[in-house]
Amino acid sequence: MIIYPTMELQNGRCVTLKRGVLEDPSIYHVDPVETAKSFSEAGASWMHITDFDAVAGEGNHDELIEEIIRTAGASVQVAGGLRTREQVERWIEKGAGRVVLGTLAARDPGLVKELANRYPDQVVLAADVMQGKLMTDGWRSPAAITPEDFLKSYEDVPLAGVLITDIDSDIDQPDAQLGVLSGLAAGTAHHVIAAGTVREIDDVARLKYVPNISGTLIGRALFNKTVDLEEAIATAQPQPETTAEFI
Repeated sequence: MIIYPTMELQNGRCVTLKRGVLEDPSIYHVDPVETAKSFSEAGASWMHITDFDAVAGEGNHDELIEEIIRTAGASVQVAGGLRTREQVERWIEKGAGRVVLGTLAARDPGLVKELANRYPDQVVLAADVMQGKLMTDGWRSPAAITPEDFLKSYEDVPLAGVLITDIDSDIDQPDAQLGVLSGLAAGTAHHVIAAGTVREIDDVARLKYVPNISGTLIGRALFNKTVDLEEAIATAQPQPETTAEFI
């Protein structure tokens, strides 16, 4: 299972949100570029960056993210406010390992399928779920399609994976959140990346054994230091099979 240390950017700062509320972030006074480098130094092969300013339509962190892509030393998965073909192609040309598409995928599936076929294994489908509904526009608008049908509609597309976030599940109820994730993961053939489920190292160990979960984002727990990145990466590695001893 791949660990994606996660950085969420708002007004030039690293932040985290509870239940997707953009107006009430937790702010961390760290340097984003140095933090990204520390992820790589800890052994991360991938990292995930979400631009909340782009999500809100209030500017972007393009230059900062480009610097991270150039200097961090790990592949970068970019998310947040990608609404056009030009934005997707620009990030891929700038060296992003993957781009994450949610709202655009719900609004213009034909375009996203075209992009995924043009850039196989570089497009991640985002399914943000609240109270059983697929949400778009920065978790503010319910889509007309169910999360299950949304995933099925992309079943034959060469995606890099599906990123599933249960927005509404309370941060203190990991079992409920895991139930939503495992149920949706069972309904798709794509590899699933879980978001928002890791609060302590035991959560990584639990996720590793959920069928079809191939990775997880970890953000808040890293910034709050309740999870150590090196330990999380080690925990996510497959355990060697037990072999019989012959005398």
